[in-house]
Amino acid sequence: MTTSEPDLRDPYTAPHFATSALITIDVQRDFLSEAPYGVPGTTEILPALRRAASAFRAAGRPVVHVVRLYEDGGGNADLVRRRLLESGVRIAAPGTAGSEPADGILPEAAPALDSALLLSGRPQRLGPHDYAVFKPRWGAFHRTCLEELLHELGVGTLVFAGCNLPNCPRASIVQASERDFRVALVRDAVSRVTDSALTELAGIGVHLLNADALEGRLAEPSQGAG
Repeated sequence: MTTSEPDLRDPYTAPHFATSALITIDVQRDFLSEAPYGVPGTTEILPALRRAASAFRAAGRPVVHVVRLYEDGGGNADLVRRRLLESGVRIAAPGTAGSEPADGILPEAAPALDSALLLSGRPQRLGPHDYAVFKPRWGAFHRTCLEELLHELGVGTLVFAGCNLPNCPRASIVQASERDFRVALVRDAVSRVTDSALTELAGIGVHLLNADALEGRLAEPSQGAG
């Protein structure tokens, strides 16, 4: 815990696990540590992330997998990535194995990603509690259906995990806070974590917990506030 971590009794920011959803960010094969253009430390967080996803499903709560799909040539990518993609490099390309979520984070018998559906801006159902949403930029709410989906599911607290904290998780967390969601981060289920980044997030009301603590909170009969 950082010294500036928010008060779990705060009526405005304390997580309400009974109305929570897990948001995984960019946990796709092409972004794993061992991939040619992967993010160091991402494969290593998979055990904690799998436990977090399983705990949400066991509690009957939603799990939303926010993914990237870079079209050939990079025309739908962030500007900083376009030069690389224009050179012919294919990362998380629609329909490729590398675009699929990492092994073990989806429920059994989940279908492959439906690239056409996701690129059209609609969510894909992946299981009784799991969904996929495509995002075209760093933040999970920018030009996506995520906010609408969360409201339809009655979600008020977002618990984030995934790849990699300085970029997409951080941008998505700020966007969630701007939309008055209660926000938490599973610090051992997100890659490229630093103490300074955690302190900064705590300063905007983000609650920090590890996968073990999350499992305990979701298993509580009331799944209540903070």
